[in-house]
Amino acid sequence: MHDDLSRPIHDDLVERILNGDGQAPPDWRRAAFDGSGPAEEAVRTLVNKVASDPTHIADADFRTASRAGLTDDQIWELIICAAVGQSARQYDGAIAALATVMEQES
Repeated sequence: MHDDLSRPIHDDLVERILNGDGQAPPDWRRAAFDGSGPAEEAVRTLVNKVASDPTHIADADFRTASRAGLTDDQIWELIICAAVGQSARQYDGAIAALATVMEQES
């Protein structure tokens, strides 16, 4: 069985970025973390690119988010939430696949 010693640290990070002090609305942070993106199209596009297509993020994506009224701090927070959420999904998927293989081999 895999002992995930880093999980408490990860859980603290998630708690802090989703529920700690911040400038972005908490429901937007949660949506960015979950991969659904905030309801605002201008922000959703940027958040989705962070999670699924980061090589195609362009200056225009940041300008669009700024024009929608977001501050630099809000944009930064949403990017962090999207990146941490996506990495958590990938990590959990990898751990589940590893557990399946280990179970099949035992």
